[in-house]
Amino acid sequence: MTLAEPSRKTSVLSVRALHKRYGELVAVEELSFEVGRGEIVGLLGPNGAGKTTTINMVLGVLQPSAGQVLVDGIDVARRREAALARTNFAAVYAPLPGNLTVWQNLRYFGLIYGVRGLPARIEALLRQFSLERFRDTRCGLLSSGEQTRVCLAKAMLNRPPLLLLDEPTASLDPATAQDIRQLIRRLAREEGGGILWTSHNMGEVEEVCDRVLLMSRGRLLLQGDPRTLPREHGAGSLEELFIRVAREPLQFGAGR
Repeated sequence: MTLAEPSRKTSVLSVRALHKRYGELVAVEELSFEVGRGEIVGLLGPNGAGKTTTINMVLGVLQPSAGQVLVDGIDVARRREAALARTNFAAVYAPLPGNLTVWQNLRYFGLIYGVRGLPARIEALLRQFSLERFRDTRCGLLSSGEQTRVCLAKAMLNRPPLLLLDEPTASLDPATAQDIRQLIRRLAREEGGGILWTSHNMGEVEEVCDRVLLMSRGRLLLQGDPRTLPREHGAGSLEELFIRVAREPLQFGAGR
């Protein structure tokens, strides 16, 4: 049994029959899912499953070979600028310019997104992410945890209906990662936006995500509540189910 998809009325992200091919290589195939408002959805799968390709198509960085992506009801292919104004992104492999201070980075990206009342918004985010004392510190001098908080503050500048988080806690110590997870859950509740979250930390996924999507070989194989999905497929934990999908994708329909 899988969870029902959010209705289109409440969906902030709709991915419909998405394909991405590079010649004979199929990176993403027949991928369809939705993310509802206030919902945190985990996009899971082994390396090469198609997760980053999917995120890049949602962002409009890659053009799909076929299919459609709607952000807040806006077709990314037809109105990319309008869709991106409703989206933001954070990842440990995409750090902010290290030669700019925290405040300069937030101002720079705030101007790009056309954030109204930008100085007040920056001050609010500095408080929210406990960054006040780093406002004049160059980002390249910050610790991994501090840089992650700045990246998340940047991602919240425009109050995006859709937030994409690609391994946001991968390089953090356990205490800092816990703080970030709690903060993101609180933001999802308070701001009401949808979050698409990728991670290889299954304990984190169980703690944070309302629903998970398990991919392999470019296909969506399983989806459901991360706390009950393993039992539905005879696995003792989400990590065990993840490993089975990674090692035996054909068992779940990959490559059909």
